Amino acid sequence: MVKNLDVFTPIVDEPEIMGEIAACNVTSDIFALNVPEISGMLVFLAIKTDMPNDIVEGLLKGIKHFMENKVDSKVVGGHTIYCEWPLIGGEASGFVQKEKIISKQGVKNGDKLVLTKPIGIQPIMAAYRIQKEMPELLDTFSTDEINKSIDFAIKLMTTPNQEVIRTIHSYKDFSFIHAMSDVTGFGLAGHALEMLQKSDLSVEIEKIPSIHLSEDLSKELGYAFDECKTHETAGGMLIAVDRANVEDFTNSLDSNNVQNWIVGTVDNKSPGKIRISKNIENIEI
Repeated sequence: MVKNLDVFTPIVDEPEIMGEIAACNVTSDIFALNVPEISGMLVFLAIKTDMPNDIVEGLLKGIKHFMENKVDSKVVGGHTIYCEWPLIGGEASGFVQKEKIISKQGVKNGDKLVLTKPIGIQPIMAAYRIQKEMPELLDTFSTDEINKSIDFAIKLMTTPNQEVIRTIHSYKDFSFIHAMSDVTGFGLAGHALEMLQKSDLSVEIEKIPSIHLSEDLSKELGYAFDECKTHETAGGMLIAVDRANVEDFTNSLDSNNVQNWIVGTVDNKSPGKIRISKNIENIEI
């Protein structure tokens, strides 16, 4: 049995969408250990005493919708407390044979790093908030383009990583996958660094797939986009794949409608370091 506990503060004002994001975030760590099915979720809510019932109901509806309709699972219970600051999340669990678990560590020299969702959630969702509170700060940007990127970011944060894991399990032998992590709060570079632990290897990031406008907004707002350190929420999977198998694996992801990019290479040039290539390619999505 694999369990994950995750609780965080709301990042959007729409309750049902926030519920979906929370459920996606808490289940993502289960999928990151190569668990193909979620057995259930226990919901945790911290709410103010005067919070309107329709907001609380919306959060629960969003979680229920995600669990039942997007990962074919269910809400099995939960716990609610009163608190001056709203918190949302919970605990998800799943089952997998021990030998099929893929951990964060285990990268090998020459591995290719495959990413399944573009980065850039932090600057895009900052723009979501700024548009509501200080829209004059974004006068140089197209409101229509920002809104499209916000909609895309929300779609990414409410799309489960389950199909990635189903793709892995479609192989009788997936030993060519050496390590895996979801990309969340530590950003692309931070989670790549986690994958290097217990090794004398390094990573060169050669490509950045990013949400349209996230690079420009990062420069405007002071986020570390160029260092691949922007914080992500419910991001994609970062997978270390044997060089000999990476083309076949990425083709399998494509056939299962999972977007993916080869973003970097594991080497031994700078042990324990993440390097950003001087010829980095930024692909806006």
